[in-house]
Amino acid sequence: MKIGFLINPIAGMGGSVGLKGTDGLVEEALGLGAKPIAGERAKKCLQEMNIDASSVILTCSSEMGEDAVINNSQRYEVVYSFKGRSTSEDTKNACKRFLEEGVDLLLFCGGDGTARDVYSVVEKGIPMIGIPAGVKMHSAVFAISPKSAAKIVEHFVAGKAELRDAEIMDTDEDAYRRNELRMKVFGYAQTPYEPVLVQQGKSLFQSVSEEKAKEEIARFACEFMQDGSLYILGAGTTIHKIAELLSLGEEKTLLGVDAVKNGKLEGKDLNERELLQLLENENEKEKKGDQGNQGNQVKILVSPIGAQGFVFGRGNQQISAKVIEKVGVDNVIVLATSHKLSDTPFLLVDTGSGGLDKKLSGYISVISGYRMAQRKEVRRG
Repeated sequence: MKIGFLINPIAGMGGSVGLKGTDGLVEEALGLGAKPIAGERAKKCLQEMNIDASSVILTCSSEMGEDAVINNSQRYEVVYSFKGRSTSEDTKNACKRFLEEGVDLLLFCGGDGTARDVYSVVEKGIPMIGIPAGVKMHSAVFAISPKSAAKIVEHFVAGKAELRDAEIMDTDEDAYRRNELRMKVFGYAQTPYEPVLVQQGKSLFQSVSEEKAKEEIARFACEFMQDGSLYILGAGTTIHKIAELLSLGEEKTLLGVDAVKNGKLEGKDLNERELLQLLENENEKEKKGDQGNQGNQVKILVSPIGAQGFVFGRGNQQISAKVIEKVGVDNVIVLATSHKLSDTPFLLVDTGSGGLDKKLSGYISVISGYRMAQRKEVRRG
């Protein structure tokens, strides 16, 4: 069995620094303190993977693959080399080599942009599965975590995984940064089908009843948010409805992370570093006995991505493991309409920290209406 393996080394770097993507913004991301994450997530997958000795991994040189596989027990061979910083053309050229070599499965690490580049070359010529590492991952070819990707590869090699057509989607990043969500289906790739291990494509729930449900959730949120706490607000239309009722209008970003206290915006489109600084400022106010900061409470309001069910780790990487740990898992509040919850078997977290994901796991109460909540299970990705 031949397994093609490649990494997009820059995938996901724009997430924690609030760039909502990395395409064309590598230098800016680095300037904001972004660190590469794709290589480590790929290593986690390979470390979990247990395939028979007759299988071989065909990969790329350096950070596009070899660096992740070199210290593992799997047999491997470098079939594509590059110089300097890798580009999307390197991804495409590597995929051409995989086609020439007749690989049976293509395992890649990146985001939607990487999936699109891979698909543009192989189409349905090679089944593919993605290790999630991008800022936004709406395509249905991604495993829910690096560990899940390893299990899928094992099942495929053992002949236990069926193939299905899965959407390759991508977002217009320029529009995304302007607070506009524009998604497009580029095609349908073949991917090993494991219902529990592969994420679903993103769904947009838009109907009259759905809007009414969001208003009820927002009305309740506006009531409990009068407690003087600082609220970190995640992305999405459910959270944005709260900002509308607070009369924040366009001040609240639809697809970014903001902070609100006592009905006023404390920070807009914040990245991880800015969130950590905001938490430090709140802590200093508490130490100084600021009367408007009693209890030093900070809370996080998030809503899961439609159909996929991710609470953390998809599209809101600014709310990083460091941020969540400082706020405390008991101060995370999840909001979702009944419709969204009914279409989401369970919620998922993939913060990049196994210990934190474990703390976040279990059954929680999800606010689903005005003074209404539903019990939902949270699982580690």
